[in-house]
Amino acid sequence: MARRIFFIILAMTVMSFLTAGAGICAGEKVIELNYATFVPPMHKHCQLGESWAKEIEKRTGGKVKISYYPSGMLLQANQIYSGILGGVADIGMSCFSYTSGRFTAMEAIDLPLGYTSGEIATYVINDFYKEFRPKELDDVKILYLHAHGPGILHSKKPVYNLEDLKGLKIRSTGNSAKVTKLLGATPVAMPIGEAYEALRTGVAEAIFMPIEGLKQWKMADVVKYTEECYSISYTTGFFVAMNKNKWNSLPPDIQKVFEEVSAAWIPQHAKAWDANDEEGRQYALGLGGKIITLSPEESARWERAVKPVVADYIDMAEKKDLPGKKYIKTIKKLIKKYEKK
Repeated sequence: MARRIFFIILAMTVMSFLTAGAGICAGEKVIELNYATFVPPMHKHCQLGESWAKEIEKRTGGKVKISYYPSGMLLQANQIYSGILGGVADIGMSCFSYTSGRFTAMEAIDLPLGYTSGEIATYVINDFYKEFRPKELDDVKILYLHAHGPGILHSKKPVYNLEDLKGLKIRSTGNSAKVTKLLGATPVAMPIGEAYEALRTGVAEAIFMPIEGLKQWKMADVVKYTEECYSISYTTGFFVAMNKNKWNSLPPDIQKVFEEVSAAWIPQHAKAWDANDEEGRQYALGLGGKIITLSPEESARWERAVKPVVADYIDMAEKKDLPGKKYIKTIKKLIKKYEKK
């Protein structure tokens, strides 16, 4: 009898602890956040954004819940940064270049400085940010950054030298449009979503973009040649940022989880950009596409031709009291550092 009473008391004690624990858990307020991006769900980097959010939820034991909005469902690409500032989105992923003129320091990353892989570009942009901490980004919490693979030329007819570029109509925007002019070609500006039809109909005859676009945007259906002009290849910097007030409101242990997961996702994006590029390459080759590698002498000619783009950037940055020359020197040094690795 005494033994039975002992087990009854023990069972009641255990139930009391479990009930109390459940009460504490039930009383905890879940931190609900939303995350906006323009990237479509089928794209690897959209999927990585979503898996990042799920990892945050997992590592916080459900204390954080993140609602994910891809494809511009919450905010369009050029609205995401201002949407983060205004609290429409707690977290957002977009490109610095979609808010033209706002990010003078970060614009240095997108210049035609000779990137040879998305992995290199991604590590370069993160190191660049850590070294300079541009004040232009002080109004948000930067969680992490990434950048696409080399932006190179893809054309309907083969291009072997500068002479072949003369008058060629190239879909290009921003810095790429400036590069196009300096190469002796004609820039044709339009959103990437309109480029396929433009190339199909001859409104454009070539396009500057990372090679992944041959598959992601099906450009390999309408262009046959890819020119590996790495001496002038560019990238586009992406940010994953959080509303500063929302960040400051998070408990330290939750902030630590965000920091740890974000650091772990940098190499994932880096590898994904290169995997996407390889898929684009193989897709194009499977359709009979041709890869043209410029000779070292021709590469040097192209590099000399586009130097004014970099010089103009340095001049513009230094007029704003920013160390433009140092930015460029640092980026080139980082590219070489990661190429060796």
